[in-house]
Amino acid sequence: MGTLTKADLVEKIYATHPSLTKSQAVQAVELFLSLAKSSLIQGDDVLLSGFGKFNVRDKKPRRGRNPQTGSTLILDARRVVTFKPSGLLRDRVNKG
Repeated sequence: MGTLTKADLVEKIYATHPSLTKSQAVQAVELFLSLAKSSLIQGDDVLLSGFGKFNVRDKKPRRGRNPQTGSTLILDARRVVTFKPSGLLRDRVNKG
């Protein structure tokens, strides 16, 4: 088990699509990631059928604690990206 990197994606696309050059495979991966990032930055969801859904959630300010000093502080409101896998992906991961 390991980590799938952007370079791995490029290699897999290049290997399975003989009509593409390596630079075209790089462009395809970069374009997809750019579109996904732009959508999330605008607050839109990214839905990939059979894979899952990325969405942006707003978190309210909350009380936190400095672990070194133990003092209480207020953490600012922020936006976070969450991922919810599709039922199909969840089932396949669990059957493993």
